[in-house]
Amino acid sequence: MTDMVRVAVAGDVTEAEELQEILRSAGIEAELGDGEDDSVTVSVPESAVDDAKDAIEAMTEPDDIVGEP
Repeated sequence: MTDMVRVAVAGDVTEAEELQEILRSAGIEAELGDGEDDSVTVSVPESAVDDAKDAIEAMTEPDDIVGEP
């Protein structure tokens, strides 16, 4: 089994699903999970962390991302 690594924290499910779709379009599997204070975490396989961060950065405005681990 592949270890999953958190690459982003979204403020809500809608934002997390948008990030998940960005990652899917880049060919990266992503899982959503419960974060703190109603946030949602986005995790990817450890081997795809750098590609995932690049994809998220390329497809979002810097102010759109709530936080990174």
